[in-house]
Amino acid sequence: MPAGPDARNPPAPPLSIAGWSFASRLFVGTGKYASHELMRDSLHASGCEVVTVAVRRERLYNAQGQSLLDALDTKRYTILPNTAGCFTAADAIRVALLGRDLLEQLGNPGASWVKVEVLGDKKTLLPDPVGTIEATRELTSQGFQVLAYTSDDPIAAIRIKEAGAASVMPAGSPIGSGQGVLNRNNIVLCLELLKQGDAAYPVIVDAGVGSASDTAIAMELGADGVLLNTAIAHAKDPVLMAHAMRNAIDAGYQSARAGRIAKKLYATASSPWEGTISYIPGE
Repeated sequence: MPAGPDARNPPAPPLSIAGWSFASRLFVGTGKYASHELMRDSLHASGCEVVTVAVRRERLYNAQGQSLLDALDTKRYTILPNTAGCFTAADAIRVALLGRDLLEQLGNPGASWVKVEVLGDKKTLLPDPVGTIEATRELTSQGFQVLAYTSDDPIAAIRIKEAGAASVMPAGSPIGSGQGVLNRNNIVLCLELLKQGDAAYPVIVDAGVGSASDTAIAMELGADGVLLNTAIAHAKDPVLMAHAMRNAIDAGYQSARAGRIAKKLYATASSPWEGTISYIPGE
């Protein structure tokens, strides 16, 4: 008797990163939502277990003075503090320390990890690789598990890993641009170098995702997960987009391991030409 329809439809296995294990490989940000209620519903729809929170005070409170943390169920989600908005290694280190203190007060298990962002300028929001390496090295020495946001430059990625990063997070395209994975070859090179000698080393594509197809592509290339924010928060229907992103993670993971067909210049008929029967009207 043939197997049931779900027998070969396995979800992606848990992701091990920075000492923790998560069933979901989708990390979701908490910024840019129209309301805390919409954020809460979208996070639930995404199925994520890790949410990133910018630690800088002006990002933790909305115009009504409401704290973002009050809207998050810290028993359900592991909070990943990030150093968004930092333009120097020193600033990123200071914000990371504040984030650790904050999470320790909340009793959140992610107190010793941080997503490091050291940006180069306010217009492009491209990462500063030198500042990122400096911050990663210092925070690692202080006991942090560092997840480091970087560009899709394979050499910068390997240098950040060498500085002690528990995970390197190359960008698909600029933050919030919605352009998807612009340079697939560079992402593949990042994966090859970062996983050389350590196939389990976690690599997360971070930034630039605009749609579920972008998420699936990142996973098809071999990424271990995807981190996104704007693609859900600024979608016309954020909750529906969150569902789509959740499904795209599994679809991309399965597709990568199913083995796609080779790309060819010319068409290949689905049915063979040889042995076909020609029908001649009137005969």
